Amino acid sequence: MDPGVPESMLAPLLAGIVSTVTILVLLKNFDLPLDKPNERSLHAVPVPRIGGIAIVTGIIAAALWLHASPGFLAAVAALAIASYFDDRHALPASVRLAIHLLAAALFLWLASASTGTTMTIVLLLAIGWITNLYNFMDGSDGLAGGMAVIGFGTYGLAAWLAGSSEFALLAWSIAAASAAFLFFNFPPAKIFMGDAGSIPLGFLAGALGVSGWLQKLWPLWFPLVVFAPFIADASTTLVRRLLRGERVWQAHREHYYQRLILSGWSHRRAALYEYALMVLCGVVALISLRQPLVGQFILLAALALTMALAMWAVDRRWRRFSAEVHG
Repeated sequence: MDPGVPESMLAPLLAGIVSTVTILVLLKNFDLPLDKPNERSLHAVPVPRIGGIAIVTGIIAAALWLHASPGFLAAVAALAIASYFDDRHALPASVRLAIHLLAAALFLWLASASTGTTMTIVLLLAIGWITNLYNFMDGSDGLAGGMAVIGFGTYGLAAWLAGSSEFALLAWSIAAASAAFLFFNFPPAKIFMGDAGSIPLGFLAGALGVSGWLQKLWPLWFPLVVFAPFIADASTTLVRRLLRGERVWQAHREHYYQRLILSGWSHRRAALYEYALMVLCGVVALISLRQPLVGQFILLAALALTMALAMWAVDRRWRRFSAEVHG
């Protein structure tokens, strides 16, 4: 080993290697849980959904290398195991939600967050929501994996610039494990991540976002902006379905990325479009950290307007497509 390279710097490399090797080993096993097409799916044939196991294995290997908190490792591992069981046997929505909130509560307790009762409840619900919305948005080849690479990569860069190399390396390790998975998941996907990947990644997006705020690495709006494409899509879709009185826990195909693909876009084109939007959000978030309050407001308002226009364009395209199909 090069004596000039601290051992901790190798954590992202370790995460990527472990994730890749795990995928290759799993793909040789023919008894894999399959994601079979249903009313929510955008794919036509069954695809193995074991990628999440490889992502989490890579993350845990890197976290052990970095001597991360045992509680942190336990929460991620427990979510992955419960979610893999859900992939196999379809747990009730109430049970899944309870597990997600328990993991969020454990994280906040271990973080010793002195934020007051009201803020603690808000953070608990926010982490629980992001955990679930990441799962909602895992429905198209390359989408959730690419978002993880960009989102956690941005977390890492912000932490590094703020002087927290340990935090940065953990975030980059998550990005590296996700990148290894993305190699097999980019359209056309050979594997899906399944709940065993999307749930832990959603939890980590929320928990690391809050942890960075507690450590004063960034303001609380920062993780919301970094993952804004996922948050805006899932939240807007949920509100619309609630207003229509629909059962929001049931499978559907009304997310913006789903409507783009159903109206004619390829999985690859939709993924690249979302990547560009995610990179834009990450760049604006990073630049805004260095701006005074007025500058932050202007940049974030401009980003919000851009995203609103993009969502309006998708809505308009969908209305025209629906009229052609039904008219």
